[in-house]
Amino acid sequence: MTPSPGRAIPDRLVPPLRRALTSWEMLLLAVAVAIFVANSFASPWFLDPWNLSDASVNFTEKAMIAFAMAMLIIAGEIDLSVASIIALCSTVMGAAMVAGAPTPVLVLLGLGTGLACGAFNGFLVAGMGLPSIVVTIGTMSLFRGISYIVLGDSAFTGYPADFGFFGQGYVWWVITFELALFAGLALAFGILLHATSFGRMVYAIGNNATAARFSGIRVDRVRFVLFLLTGVMSGIAAVCLTSRLGSTRPSIATGFELEVVTMVVLGGISILGGSGSIPGVVLAALIMGLVTFGLGLLNVPGIVMSIIIGALLIAVIALPRLWRMVAK
Repeated sequence: MTPSPGRAIPDRLVPPLRRALTSWEMLLLAVAVAIFVANSFASPWFLDPWNLSDASVNFTEKAMIAFAMAMLIIAGEIDLSVASIIALCSTVMGAAMVAGAPTPVLVLLGLGTGLACGAFNGFLVAGMGLPSIVVTIGTMSLFRGISYIVLGDSAFTGYPADFGFFGQGYVWWVITFELALFAGLALAFGILLHATSFGRMVYAIGNNATAARFSGIRVDRVRFVLFLLTGVMSGIAAVCLTSRLGSTRPSIATGFELEVVTMVVLGGISILGGSGSIPGVVLAALIMGLVTFGLGLLNVPGIVMSIIIGALLIAVIALPRLWRMVAK
């Protein structure tokens, strides 16, 4: 039966190829290719393989957090404390380093601190039923404040040489450890969200938490696990960032939360929850990395980059609503 001209065609009746070609991910891919081409004309140094490799640090650490943040936002929650978790993880690692801890212990402490912070956020939100945006604004100040109390105006420096591998090492030719880790995590989160029952539960909670609860899904447990994942990914990012910088300051990763949320929303994750994909987040990460690197090659000041990122976040959230208003 052919649909009448006045009715929209359901997604399930649209041919798969057409759905793919008209998807948000395909639009992001086209934008990424356009930015890549524009950068190659804007600077003669852009296409150098080593420069492209170095450019990956503009997005890999933030993208690691964005994968977990994407699942959290799909479930209808958010974590604005991720940058402060990085600061606290880095501070704990720095204090342990000063005490003489070896590299394996530093890594475990970084991951463990991230896990503890995620558990704390998860307990307040999933366990006590508090709004995630309020909780994580509070813990954003709490975690960062602890770092400032410990460090003040000083810094931890002198990390072991082998610790530098996580943020500065290469696994093969121009492929950095961070880039390889980013690819592995993208695959892992893609499978978790799109090919497991846990991922289906995340979508169900984001679409209707009450219906999900009545269907037998342990909503609070899933939310708690998502906060744990976000904390662990912040810990991993802290290890990589601290390793790359070779030092710890209380201001480390300042502003990361804005870029992570921008990356997630640009990737097609609905800020209201219930929809989005990991491939979209991967493409959004590549776009933001290319934009940042291209502007850097053109000697654009950092404050201008911040303005562009902020404007991008507002535009991505506002455009769908503006489009609906125009369509009416």
